Amino acid sequence: MQKLSPIEVNEICTELGETYPKSIEPVHGGDIHSAWKIEFSNKKLFLKRNDRTKKFLEFEKYCLENLSKYINQENLVVPKVIAYKNIKNIEILLIEWIDMKNFDQKKLGKGLGEMHLNSTESNPKIFGYPIEGFIGISDQKKGWEDNWIDCFLNLRIIPQLSILKSNVLDEETINKVKEKIKSELLIHQPKNTLVHGDLWSGNVGVDKSRKGVIFDPASWWADNEVDIAMTRLFGGFSKEFYEEYHKIFPLKEGFEKRITIYNFYHIINHANIFGGSYFNQVKDYAKEIVNF
Repeated sequence: MQKLSPIEVNEICTELGETYPKSIEPVHGGDIHSAWKIEFSNKKLFLKRNDRTKKFLEFEKYCLENLSKYINQENLVVPKVIAYKNIKNIEILLIEWIDMKNFDQKKLGKGLGEMHLNSTESNPKIFGYPIEGFIGISDQKKGWEDNWIDCFLNLRIIPQLSILKSNVLDEETINKVKEKIKSELLIHQPKNTLVHGDLWSGNVGVDKSRKGVIFDPASWWADNEVDIAMTRLFGGFSKEFYEEYHKIFPLKEGFEKRITIYNFYHIINHANIFGGSYFNQVKDYAKEIVNF
């Protein structure tokens, strides 16, 4: 892991009006940024540092602040953004430190449902997002569409397919997949919701008061089912999570097919980033969608 430079530490202290930190401890687990727990005399913060050319942490800051507008703080926590700095093209993001425990996920499910509902009730008219973003290290296209089908295809699926290795899916299969996605989503009435966008088990937790915690978002205005579909991709979510969520958003007919359609986006993205066995998964997903 890279170290924080003295210049960066001084800039952080100046920004916060603090003296030199009591401690700076590396936090491991992510593969895009370097991270630390930084402790001052009266506070602990989570510090992320990005030295890539793309503004990943500026996007994260925007998403965190956007999501926080719609949460019920009794059930869900979105880490508060403390400061964002760009120091000689190196990004620094400071957010509140949250101690997490291994409790049940009841409030996580309820809190996510409330966040989705509150954003839906703000009456969004169009699908998409106003700024360029990222899903992992891949670009996530900005823009708006009047309907959900055009948004999902034009802003998510087609950009990922355009950079997929040409020998993975032939043109005929790609066209069949796109047509099948259109026909399946045409009979669905989505709830336009501000979604987390990268909601797998590594990006959620439960704090010591049993509230759900969500972080590392890749947000956009989308069908609320996008988030729930991704929770099914890698596992890690409990029965209680789904029970509480579906009290607010009951399951709709055709959901199992839409899980495959929505997670197809993430599988293509993983293939584009990691390659390997994900190429075969892209083929499997495409085949399943075509054969609906």
